[in-house]
Amino acid sequence: MRVFDNTTKKIFLASWVSINQTEAKAANVTQQPRQSTIRNIIQPLRQWLDNIQIRDRQLAHRLCKLIPAQCPFERDVKLLGKTLFHIPPMCKLNPLYEELVGLRFRALCYLADECGEDVTQYC
Repeated sequence: MRVFDNTTKKIFLASWVSINQTEAKAANVTQQPRQSTIRNIIQPLRQWLDNIQIRDRQLAHRLCKLIPAQCPFERDVKLLGKTLFHIPPMCKLNPLYEELVGLRFRALCYLADECGEDVTQYC
C-alpha cells in the first residue's frame, strides 16, 4: 500500500532515526525550497555538535554550566496571586536543541564515568 510506505518514510520515531537524504528528497517532492535551505545550513552544525568529543574536565564543566538542564523560558505570569497566562518552553523550537542536550549529557557522563565526580550539582 503506497500510503503506508509514504507515511512510514516521513515518521521519525526518535531523533536518532533518520533516512537517507536521497530517500527524503524522493518522499518530500513537495517540500518548500526555504525549508530545504534551512536544513542544509543547520545540518553541518548538527554534525559538528554531535562529533564533539569530551576529553577535558574543564570543558565538560563549562558545557554543564552553559547548557541549562531545563528550559529557562518557561514561565507563569502572575498578577496579584492569579496566573494570567503560561509561557510554554520554547527550547523545542531551537533546531539544535537535541544536539545541545546530547552534548551536555556526554559532558555529564564524562565527568561521572571518567573523572569520578559527583554531577548532582548540575541536575
